[in-house]
Amino acid sequence: MQRQTRYMERTSSMSRGKRSLESNEDEQPERKRPALASVIVEALKVDSLQKLCSSLEPILRRVVSEEVERALAKLGPARLNNGRASPKRIEGPDGRNLQLYFRSRLSLPLFTGGKVEGEQGAAIHVVLVDANTGHVVTSGPEASVKLDIVVLEGDFNNEDDDGWTQEEFESHVVKEREGKRPLLTGDLQVTLKEGVGTLGDLTFTDNSSWIRSRKFRLGLKVASGYCEGIRIREAKTEAFTVKDHRGELYKKHYPPALNDDVWRLEKIGKDGSFHKRLNNAGIFSVEDFLRLVVRDPQKLRSILGSGMSNKMWEALLDHAKTCVLSGKLYVYYPEDSRNVGVVFNNIYELNGLISGEQYFPADALPESQKVGLIYIFVSAILLGLCFLQGSFYIRHPLLV
Repeated sequence: MQRQTRYMERTSSMSRGKRSLESNEDEQPERKRPALASVIVEALKVDSLQKLCSSLEPILRRVVSEEVERALAKLGPARLNNGRASPKRIEGPDGRNLQLYFRSRLSLPLFTGGKVEGEQGAAIHVVLVDANTGHVVTSGPEASVKLDIVVLEGDFNNEDDDGWTQEEFESHVVKEREGKRPLLTGDLQVTLKEGVGTLGDLTFTDNSSWIRSRKFRLGLKVASGYCEGIRIREAKTEAFTVKDHRGELYKKHYPPALNDDVWRLEKIGKDGSFHKRLNNAGIFSVEDFLRLVVRDPQKLRSILGSGMSNKMWEALLDHAKTCVLSGKLYVYYPEDSRNVGVVFNNIYELNGLISGEQYFPADALPESQKVGLIYIFVSAILLGLCFLQGSFYIRHPLLV
């Protein structure tokens, strides 16, 4: 009897809950859909912000490169060592534990004859740290020491233990093959200033396929005649492969150029299935690819097929959108009177409106004009009139 009573109570409670949910659903107002004009306006704002960021990037990179050396002095050893805690080491007679670090990661892959750079073309910074205090050594003779840059075998210290000896480090230094040029050329020394230094130009003259691990590392050590009697632990980069420069013929471009073959984009292998699919659809260059991204991204996705995952697609688009545009602008006049014209760039992105003797950037137009502009823009794109044999490219005085 008690069980039956509890069952009836639960059934009644569930019924009330269901009625309550249904009632809420009935009472919930229909979500208001945003107007097409407002959606386009927001998209244009995002596009303008992205263009602003692209124009500021080289300036910011120079500023960061100049300031980073001073900023490094405030970092502790855990951060300098990719977040790992520094291992315990035997202290020197003065109680310090001096260690060199590469602060920057290398831009990979590397090719013979190519410049050794940090990620995204940044400079490669190195620092001298007292691991016991967690601070960059900014004073004393060690803070201005001269360092040698050497090549190490890729399998040196694979166990990631920072406790190697000077003899172990020296035994893994790689020299050039017999009859070959020096393996590493360029600025093979760097002098610290207040415990921080920046590597100069470096170039590999030979690939890494001939050594046991088929990989190299860059290493740093104190130059002969400096800080004798003081143990300063050497630095090493991650292991990397150096390929023959002929492999650069297949290298991706960062950023890609409009006239680059489409296989220069990430995830599109030269002569691979994606490359062939794009070519069969008339997409041969990065510019062709970007135009279809703007006009009909779903069609582009279908051309590539199910073999391209969502993650690959996003990486491909991100890389393609770093392309620097040519700066050319096109004007489409829907009427012969040419009182009003819509302005596009060379990948079909909407730039603005020409009305009479004035040019209005798209993001500066009032809402009333944007609706008409969007209509003309969509019509022109659908009809394919803007770039028909290039005949609509106009050197309008307002756009010069």
